[in-house]
Amino acid sequence: MRTNDELVQAEERQTDPVRPRMTRTRLGIFVATLMVYVAIVVGVLTTSWPVRFDWQVMLFRPYKQWPEIHTFLDYFVVLGQRGPTAVAVAAWLGWCTYKQKTLRPLLVLGTSLLLLNATVGAAKIGMGRLGPHYATSIGSNEMFAGGDIFPSGHTANAVVTWGVLAYLATTPRTRRVASVIAALLALGVGMTTVYLGTHWMSDVTLGWTAGLLVLLVLPWFEPLMARAEAWLLTLWRRLRERGAPLAAPVPATVALGGPRAPADDERPVREPVGAGSRGGASRVPDGRPHLLPRPHTARSERTPVTPTGSRRPPHADRAPRTAPLGPAAGRGRTAS
Repeated sequence: MRTNDELVQAEERQTDPVRPRMTRTRLGIFVATLMVYVAIVVGVLTTSWPVRFDWQVMLFRPYKQWPEIHTFLDYFVVLGQRGPTAVAVAAWLGWCTYKQKTLRPLLVLGTSLLLLNATVGAAKIGMGRLGPHYATSIGSNEMFAGGDIFPSGHTANAVVTWGVLAYLATTPRTRRVASVIAALLALGVGMTTVYLGTHWMSDVTLGWTAGLLVLLVLPWFEPLMARAEAWLLTLWRRLRERGAPLAAPVPATVALGGPRAPADDERPVREPVGAGSRGGASRVPDGRPHLLPRPHTARSERTPVTPTGSRRPPHADRAPRTAPLGPAAGRGRTAS
């Protein structure tokens, strides 16, 4: 049989979040993905085969080949926009935060979005590539021309935002299912941007790798997120204690028999005598003055009480009666 301490420890283990670590496998995937990232950038900078493939897809004009799906893909690409996806995922992770009693889900989302803005945003502005609709010469890489599409922000955001749900999954099965769904969404969003003509194919491939790099480095930030969570919880506790109203002092109650003496608090507690105790137990006096019982007399036996003051003043001209009046006396009649 499990004791109360074991039950409490089991509950604490269930709510304790599992923090992934940077294993050798994860580190190997990170290095391989980073090499792919560098290879794509070098291939575009040198105007090699990635740029030639970009122009082949662009001149094919997919949006003209299948115009019947254009409207649907205009809405589907919203799954890669930063605002709507961040709000939807933050709402779900907020519920997870409430259920798990930890701030880690929201901290992971915030950290991943900050890393995404810092890496992808800096690469966009630094390389300044123009999109297919703004290309100036066929076959050029359109780099350092004032654009901001390389890598694809929609694609990288889809990888990170939906991939965070798989990263925070608590069971292996849930993690696998969430990973497959996130990969399909990221693949669909990336290919949709190519279909609409807003990105080159190399933009999309670099966006996939950039988003995957952000997810792979999250275990390195777990200690920082743990310290941030502890600091935020401590700050919240202090704010609650500071804003809590002070308890009003409870007034001391006075017994009806008179004020309590200090000796009253020191007297022993009286316990009721059970049915099994025989006359050996005596009642402990409590030290308080008690009124002696007075006999109750009948109303006819009680002494009449004369009021202290009389409402009617005495009459001096009237003499007090000394004898009761007879039946015929005082009437002025004589016997016949």
